[in-house]
Amino acid sequence: MTGSHPQSTIPACVITVSDRCWRGEAEDLSGPLAARLLADYGIDASLLLVPDELEAIQEAIVSASKEGARLVFTTGGTGLAPRDVTPEATEALLSTRIHGLEDAMRRAGEGHAPAAALSRGLVGVTSRAPGGVLVVNAPGSSGGVKDAVGVIGPLVAHILDQLAGGDHPR
Repeated sequence: MTGSHPQSTIPACVITVSDRCWRGEAEDLSGPLAARLLADYGIDASLLLVPDELEAIQEAIVSASKEGARLVFTTGGTGLAPRDVTPEATEALLSTRIHGLEDAMRRAGEGHAPAAALSRGLVGVTSRAPGGVLVVNAPGSSGGVKDAVGVIGPLVAHILDQLAGGDHPR
């Protein structure tokens, strides 16, 4: 086990952004992996597949937020290809960016995957739901998902507590 289970389960949605998976031409491996890894931190994630389309990504994030997800974790669409628009879709929905976590996710992968530095994934909070929702963009690779969950998993409960007005630990 990589984390400790908090007293209550945190509702979440993992959104895989992939044209090929959405069309059924490839199997979604990163979304189910993210959900399994997040479960180690007491996070119960539903899975959703969307194409690499700005509006589809935004609709999925907003819908998950309205349906009660406290964490929306996207995988895919963070690179430099013309259809990689997950960061642009996400940025328009964020009220607060968490630049330190974005940097930490990239640094976590750089030792074993130099291309990790190319990820444009964002981390931040959207106020589209009461109390705010944490949104994390991870790369679509299994290594990128592992690195991202390794960075944010231990912090999710604390971040959500702070969004709800909790005190900083001493």
